[in-house]
This record gives sequence, C-alpha cells and structure tokens, in this order.
Amino acid sequence: MRLFRCAVCDQLLYFENRRCEKCGHELGYIPEANEITPLEADGDAYRSVGHLEARFKFCANAAHDACNWLLPADQEEEYCLACRHNRTVPDLTVPENLRKWRKMEVAKHRLVYSLLRLNLPLENNQDREGGLCFDFLADTPDDQTPNVMTGHDEGLITIALVEADDAEREQRKNVLGELYRTVLGHFRHEVGHYYWNRLVRDAGRLNAFRAVFGDETADYGEALKAYYASTPPADWQMNFVSAYATAHPWEDFAETFKHYIHIVDTLEMAAAFGVEVHPGLDNTGELGAQVDFNPYQACPVQQMVDSWLPIAFALNNLNRCLGMSDAYPFILGPGVIAKLGFIHNLAHRQVAADPMADPVTDPAAPVPEDMEIPKGRGENPEDAPEGKPESAAA
Repeated sequence: MRLFRCAVCDQLLYFENRRCEKCGHELGYIPEANEITPLEADGDAYRSVGHLEARFKFCANAAHDACNWLLPADQEEEYCLACRHNRTVPDLTVPENLRKWRKMEVAKHRLVYSLLRLNLPLENNQDREGGLCFDFLADTPDDQTPNVMTGHDEGLITIALVEADDAEREQRKNVLGELYRTVLGHFRHEVGHYYWNRLVRDAGRLNAFRAVFGDETADYGEALKAYYASTPPADWQMNFVSAYATAHPWEDFAETFKHYIHIVDTLEMAAAFGVEVHPGLDNTGELGAQVDFNPYQACPVQQMVDSWLPIAFALNNLNRCLGMSDAYPFILGPGVIAKLGFIHNLAHRQVAADPMADPVTDPAAPVPEDMEIPKGRGENPEDAPEGKPESAAA
C-alpha cells in the first residue's frame, strides 16, 4: 500500500478516507490511476480536482459507508472494480451485520488493490465462468454453533461474517494454536486458491508447481484429517511458512501466496515512508534495510526478502514495546523463500508452463526461455464448503 495525499491541501491520507479532515473535500479512490482525489460536486456526479475533464460517481456501496472507490459517471455499472465481485452480503438492516461487513470491505478493498497492482487476472462471474466472487455470510441467530465456514470453491470465496468480530477471531486463533489470524489474511489466503486455479492448473503449470510444492493429487480430505490428528514435522519451518501449510500442497500454495502479498504490500508502504533499518548494535550489517524499489514490480525475490526480514524484526520489537504480539511471527526458511520466489515469478507470469502439458496461449504472460524454477519441497481449518446465500449481492 502506498501513501496518498490530498491534492488541495497536501494532507496525508489513509486509503479508506472518505473526507479530508483538513480542507473538508470529499475524497474518492480512482483505481485506474491509483489515486485518492478530492472531489467537487457537478450536478449528480463529481469532478476530481486533478481530473477536471472527467466526471465520476461513487460505487453504490458508498451508500452503506463501505466503499470510497469511483467509477466514470457515464458507466452503467453501479459497483466499483472491487465491489462488483460481491455475490452475496448479509442482511444490512441488522446493525451488527452492517458493522461487521464494513470491516470485511476494508480488507477486501486492500486485497483488490494488491491484485490490481500486480496486474493479476481479475474477472468476476459476469466476465468469466468461475471468476472471482465473494459471499459474506452470517450465522443464523438461533444456531448454537457457527454454521458458516470460510472457504473457496472454483472462484467463489465464502467469508464467515463472524471473523470480523475481534474477540471471536482471537478465540479461534487460540483454540487452533495459530500465530496469526486476521480478516485480511483470510482474504489473501482464499484468493491464493483462486490463483492456483487460474495461474497453475488452468495455465498448464502443474509440473512446475509440483517441483516446488509437491503432488497436489494427494487426497485433500485425508490430508486434513492427518494434519489435525498429528503435529507438523519438527523442522517444518525450514520449508513451510506456517504449520497449516504442511497439510497439503494446495494449502501450502495459498499460505505462501498470502505471505507474498503481506510482504509486497507492507514493503510498498515502508518505501512510501522512507523506512530504513540500521540498528547500531548490528555489527554484521545483516539487519540493515532500505526499501528503494517498487515491490509490486518484477525484481529479484531475494531483494524483497533481504529488505523484509530486518523490517519485520524491527516491527516485532516495536510491537513488544507496546505490549503487543509480534506483527510478523514467522520464519522464512530456505524452502519458504524458494516458494515465495515461485509465487513472485508466477505473479509476473515468469514460471514456464509444464513441458508435458497442452500449450496455453497467454499473450499477456511471456515466459523467458532461460527462467529457472526455484527448487523446494513440498486451508485454514476454515476452508470448508461455503454456506448458503442470505440476500442479494451489494
């Protein structure tokens, strides 16, 4: 995520700001320009201070205070590039549902920001069968136990609305022995399954995937049963970014994809703030870092890792000073870095297709002839069949 500023008064802004508190202008995000712009009313639409020749309208979900993204005023589409992926939302006449859904939308918009910045394929079901869409589902009030599970099914991602409850999410995290559990993490994990379908399975890259993550044809249900019935290998952190990643190659890919987006997006913000890490007690110099590159563009993955590790170490120490848990309580072992390299190359379409697979034509994804595939080995418990829709999409 980058920093934004108001073009009228130079006030620095958060990505979610709807109004500049300094000059009072309404604000909207133009995804095509990656810009938050101050707005001036123009009849039933708006003009941007920085784009006076164009007229905009807010996404329909702005009416619920759940979106600040803009569309061209003459476009028939009611929803922005992020919200048009919504298939089902909860009953928004229930105040608690609305509060939780707004938190979900904050995370979803940050997810879509990253997907757009990486120029990843981003069709919805209207654009392509099996496109990316979301069901935000609440448990029925009379149920004693949760009946909505977060999961992915051929492009449809179900998000349990209860995950927006901080206390409930923390309880689940503790019960499951997880190091990390956030709404944004759920989105990034589940969308990793979608991109496994799009960029690996459907793009003829299965052999390349298996060389790094292992054989995904292993029975998924049995793999999950085995995972929950035992403990991960003692040395799992050498090759897996989380204990759950050891369950099955599909989950390994989704967990690694999630962490890749974590790293890329946080490094972009670190660069925007000019963050440098040079601890005076570090005589080796290994904990020094300066983010002077754009992590959303193609660059050596080792450069990203070398910058990320010192920054993560600094973040963890700062959190501990505030009595908080580590911001990034993970170890990036050699096998994990190799897998991050695979995701990085895949995101930039630089992983060669399987030599034995049928040819896949993708003019937007050139594959360098000399590309080397990194060597390594190979759901969250919430990865389960989605719940039932509750209301029309918004």
